[in-house]
Amino acid sequence: MISKKTTYAFRALLHLAKAPNGQPVLIADLARDEKIPRKFLEFILLTLRKGGLLQSRIGKGGGYNLALPPDKITIGSIVRVLEGDIAPVPCLSDTNYARCEECQDEATCGIRLTMADVHVALSNVLDKLTLADMIERSETERSKRQNIVDFNI
Repeated sequence: MISKKTTYAFRALLHLAKAPNGQPVLIADLARDEKIPRKFLEFILLTLRKGGLLQSRIGKGGGYNLALPPDKITIGSIVRVLEGDIAPVPCLSDTNYARCEECQDEATCGIRLTMADVHVALSNVLDKLTLADMIERSETERSKRQNIVDFNI
């Protein structure tokens, strides 16, 4: 499962992606509009900026905006910046490798071999989907719901 931090990051990134002409958005406005605790949001945005997904400007006209177009920001990159490596078991992690205590031989471990397939599949999906896909899916569902005719009287 993704953490609350990543969920808040998705909400903030979606908000920033919808900002007109990529205009910077103030943290206070973003926190208020998305109902995200401001201090927590500051930490999240700083992490995303350090990860190369956001830009920030200080002073008049300042705030945060996307560093890349929404179709160039993958869901995988967001998750990795905030959660770390996407590995279902520690022995598959590129950044936080740890040998499993109970494992006798990694080369023949059925758990590791099976989870390696899961790791590849999950990474492939997360690296194909983008912030733009997330926006499009949401808008598609919203438009479908608006076309529903309610016959209740």
